[in-house]
Amino acid sequence: MAEPHALTLPCTELGHPPVTELLKHYLCVRYSAVFSQEICQRYVSAIYDARQFWHADFDGAQFSLGRAWYTHLEQHRVRLYFGRSQDSDRLVERILPRMQSQVRDLMSTALGEPVKARAGWCGPGVHIFPAAGWCAQHGGDIHFDSEGLLYPEPLLHTAALTMILMLQPAERGGGLKVWNTLYKHSDVITPDMLTTEHVIVPYQTGDLVIIDAYRLHQIQPFEGQRDRISITAHLARVLHGWVSWF
Repeated sequence: MAEPHALTLPCTELGHPPVTELLKHYLCVRYSAVFSQEICQRYVSAIYDARQFWHADFDGAQFSLGRAWYTHLEQHRVRLYFGRSQDSDRLVERILPRMQSQVRDLMSTALGEPVKARAGWCGPGVHIFPAAGWCAQHGGDIHFDSEGLLYPEPLLHTAALTMILMLQPAERGGGLKVWNTLYKHSDVITPDMLTTEHVIVPYQTGDLVIIDAYRLHQIQPFEGQRDRISITAHLARVLHGWVSWF
């Protein structure tokens, strides 16, 4: 890849060609308006109505509806995650009916292959980054999405993706910065990694963004009075096909 690019396509081109083929040539693929404004507004309203069920992580720097795997790993709550994964999915299903299965269907279309739930893991969930909060002011952590590929046994020799479906973008900023740097069996971020070529991918309501999970990325700082709310799913191709989790 001589120069990095992010590819934007209409939602009608989801899966044509499979997103894994596109990610061989682009740092990121964005599909416009995969969810309608109406669906996004309905989901956002339901998420706010369920505020009492949000999980606070990193001292309130972010919240989730459903249990987000990587926050539990970093905060040493792995047993809690796996012990309550079914409860998490029941909660998400009650508040956002069919969302998890709809996300798996979208990814099946994008990949041209079936996507199943990863057994024992929580299904897709929601991230809420508060307006004027830590992420808004400083941006998110710079990271690879390697956590779910390491436990309980390494899956590091398989294809892996991260998908973000934007329900409510920030008023200004909050895009995704993606570097032309791939995971090399270590989560340590070196200064040299941050000097590689990169793109910043903006979001509009209903957009679906897909990246290689092994690629370095970061949520950018954002401004305004609106929380940044998105659906997140991680995927990996295992021996019996593609699986997804939160």
